[in-house]
Amino acid sequence: MLLDPGFDRQACSSAQDDIVVLIHTDEGITGIGEVDTNPWVAQAMIHAPGTHVLGLGLEEMLLGEDPLQPEALWDKLYTGSLMTGRRGLGICAIGALDMALWDIKGKSLGLPCWKLLGGARKPHITPYASLLPTGHTVAEYRDSLAAKAKEAVRLGFRAGKMEVCVKGPYAHNQLDEPDSAIVEIVAACREAVGTEFVMMVDVCYCWTNARQALRVLEQLEPYDLFFMETPLQLDDLDGYAFLHGHSPIPIAAGELQNGRFEFLDLMDRGKVDVAQPDVGRVGGLTEARRVCDMAADRGRLIVPHCWKTGIGIAATAHLSAVTAHCPYIEFLPAALSEAPLRRELVVEELALTADGVVPLPRRPGLGFELNWDAMKKYTVAHRS
Repeated sequence: MLLDPGFDRQACSSAQDDIVVLIHTDEGITGIGEVDTNPWVAQAMIHAPGTHVLGLGLEEMLLGEDPLQPEALWDKLYTGSLMTGRRGLGICAIGALDMALWDIKGKSLGLPCWKLLGGARKPHITPYASLLPTGHTVAEYRDSLAAKAKEAVRLGFRAGKMEVCVKGPYAHNQLDEPDSAIVEIVAACREAVGTEFVMMVDVCYCWTNARQALRVLEQLEPYDLFFMETPLQLDDLDGYAFLHGHSPIPIAAGELQNGRFEFLDLMDRGKVDVAQPDVGRVGGLTEARRVCDMAADRGRLIVPHCWKTGIGIAATAHLSAVTAHCPYIEFLPAALSEAPLRRELVVEELALTADGVVPLPRRPGLGFELNWDAMKKYTVAHRS
């Protein structure tokens, strides 16, 4: 388990802690995975033993198995932990293990994971810069976000998402601002990046009423947003369906959904336009690929969520490579992140070209290397 010693409980950033899973084989290969959830409870979910055929421990179910069969092992882990898993934490823990298993398979066969997942459907991967500002007032927040957006353009990004979290239960630094502040911040960001930059906005579940949300979305229409992320509370599927039918801006959601069955609800009842599976939270590459197939069947876009470290970014890139209907992946630029785990945990990570894209990974497995100095620096047993 890793922890930024300077973590801020009021920050809207889950990159302040991490659980890094290492799976070792008897041939000396180590697979690496992570998941964006509470690392202490995920660790307990993995290590805890079980005494019931449907309540077994994940670690004990993996020991002695063939690591080159990640899809079969996913099904075994899911079925064997139905009593304690099935949704939420159980899927998150399986996701970290599954990510590591695909890394092992790629390393064992000497191939990048995208070649094992079905082959590339595109010549490169296009990331968008995910930007979280700082500040304790609307003016500070607005100016910080606009400045980060300008810097993202300078770094070569052709798209970016503005985290406009100033209202609602997850507002940054306990801000609680009127809807007009959201419009003000979006307008400032569009002015900062110009008209050619593809811009998304995340308001982090800030509205409890779909009609109120629609009034603001109509005000934001002139700013040409690619999507509006999570405007409503997670389980308001009828509200999402209402916005699908009325909003001038496409609606995106799915960062917290665990497993394909929750995405069935989100896409069939909530009718979101853009599905956002987080590779770890949705159950790893095995389950993420199933969600992508479901989205293709329904004519929906996939734009994966990823707010953690270079480990998750690497896994997300491989998912995107094999998904034709995935125009972008979320990419937290290390140079624009306050989180040391994002900046330091991996070395020689995926990098932008001058055209603002990421070439297909060529190294075996997930294709990154851990920074073991950072691992030692941030490893903790307990949080005080």
